[in-house]
Formats: sequence, C-alpha cells, structure tokens
Amino acid sequence: QVHLIESGGGLMQAGGSLRLSCAASGRTFNKNTMGWFRQAPGKEREFVAAITWNSNRTYYADSVKGRFTISRDNTKNTVYLQMNNLKPEDTAVYSCGGFSRPHYYNNYDKPERYDYWGQGTQVTVSS
Repeated sequence: QVHLIESGGGLMQAGGSLRLSCAASGRTFNKNTMGWFRQAPGKEREFVAAITWNSNRTYYADSVKGRFTISRDNTKNTVYLQMNNLKPEDTAVYSCGGFSRPHYYNNYDKPERYDYWGQGTQVTVSS
C-alpha cells in the first residue's frame, strides 16, 4: 500500500509562485510514474503534469506549459510541482497520484488510470 501526502498549497497573488510537494511511502516509488491533477469547484479533475519513474519523460497540460515544472527526488520519495506565474484560473485542489504498475506511463493524463492518491492541497490565486 502506498500513501501520498501533499503539502505546499496556500493563498497567492496572481503572478506569484508556489511549490507543491507530494511525499510517498512505499518501496517501489522509484519505479512508478507520478502525476499531478487539480479540481476546481464544479469542475472535473483535470490533468496538470506527469513524470516517469526515472524523470526521463515529463508531460504537461497546455494550460500550464511553460509555467509549471514537475520533478522528483527518488532518494526522498517525493514529487514536486513548481508553479510560477500563477493565475486565478489555477485555483483548485491539487492532488498527486501514482501508478502501482512499475515502469508504466500510458494514459498518464487520465485520472481513472491512477492507482493511489493523496488527499490534496488547496491552491488559491487572487487577482
């Protein structure tokens, strides 16, 4: 069983930056693709970014490309999401998810394909 705990959310003015962290338990973290998703009130959960187990591949939603950066430190079992130039439309609950299947990254943008999730952290961007 893998547990994920997100942190780093908060209130920020437009144009500011935040870094989210997702700490994972479990021995196979370094073999698993991880992703960040977000959900705004009244909207479906949407893909933000994903990173493969060895950081060789990263993927981003068009809406955050060039502003957000996903990274990971397998020695710390942690995935990060650096968010720059934040916009009010980035306001949402951000959650990280992971695949349990080692070395798998197909359908990285589909939340229903992920096997485990954290509880989420709120990000609010004011104009």
